[in-house]
Amino acid sequence: MIAVVGPTAVGKSELAIALARRLGGEVVNADAMQCYAGMDIGTAKVPRSQRAGVPHHLLDVLDISESASVAGFQQAARAVLEDCRARAVPPVLVGGSALYVRAVLDDFAFPGTDPQLREQVERDADAYGVAALHERLRVLDPQAADDILPSNRRRIVRALEVIALTGAPFKARLPPHVYVIPALQIGLDTERAELDARIERRVHRMWEAGLLDEVRELEARGLRHAPTASRALGYPQALAHLDGELTRAEAIEQTVRATSRFARRQDSWFRKDPRIRWVPANAPDREEQALTYHRQLW
Repeated sequence: MIAVVGPTAVGKSELAIALARRLGGEVVNADAMQCYAGMDIGTAKVPRSQRAGVPHHLLDVLDISESASVAGFQQAARAVLEDCRARAVPPVLVGGSALYVRAVLDDFAFPGTDPQLREQVERDADAYGVAALHERLRVLDPQAADDILPSNRRRIVRALEVIALTGAPFKARLPPHVYVIPALQIGLDTERAELDARIERRVHRMWEAGLLDEVRELEARGLRHAPTASRALGYPQALAHLDGELTRAEAIEQTVRATSRFARRQDSWFRKDPRIRWVPANAPDREEQALTYHRQLW
């Protein structure tokens, strides 16, 4: 299989569709937020009309009221891959959620959960704030703290739960870079200034395409109280604008800044994987470069 990876706004979806067309394959989504039905504009989900007839899997499979989890995604994705294998169809995995990609490709096992322990950590988050929990995580596992955004309550709580359950650092449970499924990872590479410009253009396009209307519809379905979906980049800023807390310009600016920070963390994650073959995002022959790597392996 092929996995197309890299930071947000770098052009992964377009390349994945092009490769799937050339290879007679199908696209498998590995973007956590694109799993949610109705979250289309704000997650840059490729419209059905632009998928060039290529079947896509694991889009719109969750309601916003549901919590997304890496373990749940791993199970669903591997079932899709097995189906593709049975039909002799090459899958093209695509997404910027590095943990989701690794959960599919590598020998990733997930520790269990303890509802009482989780509840206690959640209470601590309510009482002391997410920033305080992130500092607690930094003391227990500095590497995990570096890789998890200080605002990502869900992942901070999960990391602290795993540490308490196992007595070991959360990051120590990451497996080595060894495939359980033979794969070629293509990473799209670009200069940071160009990536920031891409992100800014994308965010402006989202607002012009009707992001506020999408958020209004999702708000009616309970977006504000959604455990995972409510944290997707751009949606809290749009809600703040609807509440009169931010002007349109301020909401856009905050989204651009938050997305750029997130993209840097994504890039840092992927750079740690020595198996990725990097291709310039702006290269006119990037598809051919990816296929050359493919031919060298298979």
